[in-house]
Amino acid sequence: MPKPTIEIKKDFSLKELNSFKIDVKSSYFCEIFSINQLTELSRHDVFLNTPNKIILGGGSNILFTNDYDGLVIKNSIKGIRNYKQKVDNVYLSVGGGENWHEFVMYCVENGLHGVENLALIPGTVGAAPIQNIGAYGVEIRSCLVAVEAVNLQNGARRLLNKSIMKMGYRDSIFKNIYKDKYMIVAAHFRLNVKPHFNLEYAPLKEKFANKNIDEITIKDVANAVVEIRQSKLPDPNVIGNAGSFFKNPVIDKSKADVLKAQFADIPLYPVDTMTVKVAAGWLIEKCGWKGKRQGDAGVHEKQALVLVNHGNATGSDLLKLAKDIQVSVKEKFDIELTPEVNIL
Repeated sequence: MPKPTIEIKKDFSLKELNSFKIDVKSSYFCEIFSINQLTELSRHDVFLNTPNKIILGGGSNILFTNDYDGLVIKNSIKGIRNYKQKVDNVYLSVGGGENWHEFVMYCVENGLHGVENLALIPGTVGAAPIQNIGAYGVEIRSCLVAVEAVNLQNGARRLLNKSIMKMGYRDSIFKNIYKDKYMIVAAHFRLNVKPHFNLEYAPLKEKFANKNIDEITIKDVANAVVEIRQSKLPDPNVIGNAGSFFKNPVIDKSKADVLKAQFADIPLYPVDTMTVKVAAGWLIEKCGWKGKRQGDAGVHEKQALVLVNHGNATGSDLLKLAKDIQVSVKEKFDIELTPEVNIL
């Protein structure tokens, strides 16, 4: 008999596959390296008879609070392909299992502009559109064209244009009605050949304040982003974390004006004429949480928006800490904090 091309493992440890380093197991686990393997998996008895399924990319945006009773499918589909070129733009198709930061560095090395502000964000290319990742004034939707996704129920492959993905602040259709129903096997990007830097975010503006825009290179911007992120955010390889745990809340402008009168230093960022985004990290820090611990579950000492596992915290420990933070922010500011991390 021919050897099967996929391997399904039972009672598989996920500790090294989630950035919080939570010691949990999944009932079944399968790593996928090609669309053909995904098709094969979709016909397997385990797949057909297991109702609960999740896709795992880099495991950098998930908090497991228990063992997972279901099938975990790890997306390891790789490859970067130039499928169209115009005078000012290059179009790339990128495998969903590609490491996001490595893809950004590929673009930087090849002089392709658009994602340099998103350097060093953990995770994979396939997970990035789901979250509509963003940093330093740029979101992935600014250069994303479409995604190729496979329906986990019938194995059908579908091209989804950005227009129907309903991408919002840390949100997309894949976090709502398509949640856990599709696996993104590739993402298509439109990148600029000519420089068009976004340096309006305060840390970057400060970094390049004394430089002429014509002297700045794409490598300069990417290196600055990496330096800023490393100075503020902990390395998941050193201490377990998932980056920003909460979204920055968006509130009415009238409420923002009241808060500004009470707290002159509150960081506010206009979204439109009616709403304002508030820095969640500032809210958490003002409630006294920065650097605090509940056993091995803690708040990072440099960035209050980041929850960390100091060693042996469980997912439930971190979830309790998150809920305590939400309560205190609600009591002090009457603002609801919403987790950015997917909690299971």
